Amino acid sequence: MSYQVLARKWRPGTFAELTGQGHVVTALSNALAGGRLHHAYLLTGTRGVGKTTIARILAKSLNCLTHGVSATPCGTCAACVDIDAGRFVDLLEIDAASNTGVENMREILDNARYAPTVGRYKVYLIDEVHMLSKNAFNSMLKTLEEPPEHVKFVLATTDPQKVPVTVLSRCLQFALKPLAPDEIAARIVHILGAEGVAHDEPAVALIARAASGSLRDGLSLLDQAIAYGGGEVRVEPVRAMLGIVDRDFAFRVADALAAGNGKALVAEADAIAERGLSAGDALAELAHLFHRIALAQAVPEAVTGDDAGRVAECAQRFPPANVQLLWQIAAQGRADLALAPDEAMGLSMTLLRMLAFEPAAAASPAAAPGRGSREGPAVPERAQRTAAPQPAAVQPAAAATPQPTALPRLALPAAPGEWPDFVQSLGLSGMARELAAQTEMRRVEGHVLTLSLPAAHQHLAGKTYADRLRAALEQATGAKLLLAFEVGDAADGSLAAKTTREREAARASTEAAFRDEPFVRDALARFDATVRSESIKARPDAGRASSEDRER
Repeated sequence: MSYQVLARKWRPGTFAELTGQGHVVTALSNALAGGRLHHAYLLTGTRGVGKTTIARILAKSLNCLTHGVSATPCGTCAACVDIDAGRFVDLLEIDAASNTGVENMREILDNARYAPTVGRYKVYLIDEVHMLSKNAFNSMLKTLEEPPEHVKFVLATTDPQKVPVTVLSRCLQFALKPLAPDEIAARIVHILGAEGVAHDEPAVALIARAASGSLRDGLSLLDQAIAYGGGEVRVEPVRAMLGIVDRDFAFRVADALAAGNGKALVAEADAIAERGLSAGDALAELAHLFHRIALAQAVPEAVTGDDAGRVAECAQRFPPANVQLLWQIAAQGRADLALAPDEAMGLSMTLLRMLAFEPAAAASPAAAPGRGSREGPAVPERAQRTAAPQPAAVQPAAAATPQPTALPRLALPAAPGEWPDFVQSLGLSGMARELAAQTEMRRVEGHVLTLSLPAAHQHLAGKTYADRLRAALEQATGAKLLLAFEVGDAADGSLAAKTTREREAARASTEAAFRDEPFVRDALARFDATVRSESIKARPDAGRASSEDRER
């Protein structure tokens, strides 16, 4: 018995069958229809997004015996059939990883001089072209720039940064994009229908997400799922095959957070560790749920699926500010797993952090219950979950002794324009001060303070300096904070920008005062002199200088 894997069996044969990459299909179709064909194409993108498939379809479009040079090869003529079967003599597929040397490239280019054997064009498909040696690249430059009229080059690579610019400039480059999960899922559903395989839509969605933008990876996982599920694709076997946390995990965590049940949260983290599942995947599931909850609160009709009702229920139980904070903690916790002693501890601490943090507005005594909805039933607040104070009879006698006077607390600026003065009042030093001085305040949402940082100073936003700044802000304000950085253009509202403007204004004032001195004006007039602005320095005692000193 011979079995052909789905990725090969269902490889698209025409541009119309190709999944995604519409920008590439449109450009190539128009070029073929208008007869404006380039001599060399460079296809870049991650694995399994269609680079080789597009190259083969292009070869069929150039050599189809039925339709001629067009964007719609017939797929049934001898040339099309041979190209699909991999035996067309004028389509030369070369693996650059195995033919890296200059001798290999010279042999290939020598053969390019000869006319095609059976087709109109001789097509050279060089896969993983970035693996060629420097000398091999140099040997192909001239031929790549001015190849014979009957030769077309299609170069494919997953790492275009390693391709010399001299090669890039000679090619028409197309960047293939990773496919969206919906696109992969639609293709999988089409294949399953044609193959007559029973399936669940949630199972297909799991495979599409696990494919990470690669259709070939998705079809390989589909082959595995069919074998694992005994000829069917069902959600629970797919979860077990992929090692994905069960769908109810995120909802159970959400229920525990709403109830303030720390014991249940720790139990969920322990269960993930005992089953050998990925803590990163667990946090990704949580972030996915919080994203859907935020969508349900902002655009209810955007949430679909058989669990849409449960998502809507969560949307009623969590205020929007809490949802934003929980998503931020889940995303940051996933990034911090590499810093934890082990994944289980990292997951447990992230869940406990979700329990400990809450936007200030929700924690305020005057605010509505932190986990309650304006429409739904109220649930206990953080204050109701804290340990009750000890009775007066067992309070320590030392409680009556005078306590040290607390340091005055600063309030976070209410407007971005107040940020420079606030930073100056913190009394920071070292790199933490440099980071704060280069930032511009964007917004405060609950415990999340968002700062803008110029791209030239984004290296300052590393964990070490950011933690120092966060600690200083928490000490000054008395509030727990999370810092988020937006890297962009120069921050005009930063302390550094303000200091620069003040320094330039003072320099301009000093220069104007210097040029206004009678002695300076007389010297400039007598000797036709010029003033070097950079040499003008303000004297510290300039304000006390006498007119006699100025005349001297």
